[in-house]
Amino acid sequence: MSAREARPPAADRPDAPKAPKAPERPTTFFHEAAKPAAPGKRRRLGPIVPASTVSGRTLTIVIAIMTYLASLTLGGVDLTRRTAAGWERDVVRETTIQIRPAEGRDLDAAVERVEKLARATPGVADVRPYSKEETARLLEPWLGAGLALDELPIPRLVVLKLSADTPFDDAALKRALERDAPGATLDDHRRFLDRLVAMARAVVWFGLVVLILMLAATVLSVVFATRGAMASNRDIVQVLHFVGARDSYIASQFQSRFLKLGLRGGIAGGAAAIVTFFLAGAMLSRGVGTATVDQMDALFGAFEIGPSAYVSVCLLVLVVAGLTAATSRATVYGVLRAMG
Repeated sequence: MSAREARPPAADRPDAPKAPKAPERPTTFFHEAAKPAAPGKRRRLGPIVPASTVSGRTLTIVIAIMTYLASLTLGGVDLTRRTAAGWERDVVRETTIQIRPAEGRDLDAAVERVEKLARATPGVADVRPYSKEETARLLEPWLGAGLALDELPIPRLVVLKLSADTPFDDAALKRALERDAPGATLDDHRRFLDRLVAMARAVVWFGLVVLILMLAATVLSVVFATRGAMASNRDIVQVLHFVGARDSYIASQFQSRFLKLGLRGGIAGGAAAIVTFFLAGAMLSRGVGTATVDQMDALFGAFEIGPSAYVSVCLLVLVVAGLTAATSRATVYGVLRAMG
């Protein structure tokens, strides 16, 4: 054998120069999909939409703020609705007789006559005349303490509690008062209460309109966030779309991601609103006896958010999450149709 034949190939010699390696290509969704799966091992693909992005965190904060404000609106609507219902119940169960002062009129004797006439009227369950001291306490929030009622022409009040079983004959009582108790008038508060109830209903409708506007703003935020996510992943979406991936598959990837964002933001905003309800109730309960709280109690009653408000907040969280997912899916379908 010759020396040339015994010499190993150039590639096998240790001193031979090695060929440069090809640069490593970054691993993407498509490279992961192109790798053959190991036998008996299921390959897991990376998500189309990144799990955590700045825009995703920003959208979560926006949804949380919108849910918080919408929950406060629902609480205010529930409080106003319950107050209006209480006013309507009160006017059905109670009415008042006013005895106006006049020169030479004995108000104490007039109060006794009115009490007898009221007790004899069908449908009256109880009669309670207000004394001078009780009348002064009623006027303290507006006129202050230490009133001299003898120097002011303040009428005396007789409150009638109406029966829930027997109909109240207000026409008969009015005739009796005109005949036997001059200066006494029956006031069922219907005119004043109708105005208050109309105002409360207007507040309820205004709150519902505000709620709809907040949900519309949330939808627009989700549309912009979805379009931004598709723009940042445009290459992946285009290739998947053109290689035959179903639109429903691409849309489901965005929908699941935005559903999680909607749930996260909705739960945060709803929980913050419930905490606000509890804190507001606790602060008002501590201020019982002050002029401000007493006036609020006289107008709205005790500050108490009913169970229906808490249920509404929980339903709102689900509605926001579902609306976020549905809006994202519809936006993805629109963009894919434009690409096709």
